[in-house]
Amino acid sequence: MHLCYIDEAGNGQMLTPAAPAAPPVLVIGGFTVDRTHVKSLTWDFLQVKKQFRPQLRRFPHLSEVIRTEIKGSDVRRDLRAGNRNSRRAALLLIDALLGILERYDARVLARVWVKEEGRVVDETGVYSSSISALTENFQEQLAHEHSRGMLVLDSRTKVKNAPNVHCVTTRKYRSGGDGYRGIIESPVFGHSDTHTLLQLADLLVSSMLFPLACQAYTSDLTWNVHCDGAYESLRRRIGERLRKRQFRWRDPGGKWKGGIVVSDRRFGRSGSWMLSQRASTKARIPAPAGPARLPYPEDAPPLP
Repeated sequence: MHLCYIDEAGNGQMLTPAAPAAPPVLVIGGFTVDRTHVKSLTWDFLQVKKQFRPQLRRFPHLSEVIRTEIKGSDVRRDLRAGNRNSRRAALLLIDALLGILERYDARVLARVWVKEEGRVVDETGVYSSSISALTENFQEQLAHEHSRGMLVLDSRTKVKNAPNVHCVTTRKYRSGGDGYRGIIESPVFGHSDTHTLLQLADLLVSSMLFPLACQAYTSDLTWNVHCDGAYESLRRRIGERLRKRQFRWRDPGGKWKGGIVVSDRRFGRSGSWMLSQRASTKARIPAPAGPARLPYPEDAPPLP
């Protein structure tokens, strides 16, 4: 059996110079891991927390160590604006976190939405379609591994939670047949202060995938606080390692699917661009030869 932990970074706020703190990308993703590794992965993650937050070593109860989170937004802030020691510590923390994911053969999956300036984002539609796509990715991995599995999503509010799993529930229990045979139940919701590996999913999405996406697809937006040249070294440091953590497969038409999938409304670039080292923040991103319009959920075709 495998477990899949999902969190998000960013939101649907419109991308505009009038709101320089608006996230230029929205990332929904996480990782999958064999259930036999869950306990060891959890203990190693707690050790990493105590290594990089030494004050946790003084807590008398394990519950306090579990509840105290390292937030990805704080790690990004240290990368952007910290002194030399803070930046070095942030990079070493990311190295350690990615290292334990590699140690237990965890697989990274994500949907990355690159915003277009001045356009409203249907956050509910984006999240729902992303969960559906990630569930399909997970199902393909389960079929490949001859395994069963369950998704654990970071809980937001009931109003936001419910629509995000209806698409999975209806496809699983429709009269025409189960579209997710390997998944034993509709996605469930957990709180990061009680589900420790949701904290690891948050750090993966928020301190790794989010800054890499900002650097790869929006580095020309110098007015945005999230588009910082400090992320270029992070991309060179971990891009290839993240690429190797994906589970990808070919559909019947021979097209590669799964892993880290990007919808770039600005220049139409794929997910492989984010994980490569070809781009530089010093180079202006060239305009595409033709219009690059990838659908947001509101104008995308309906899901099967």
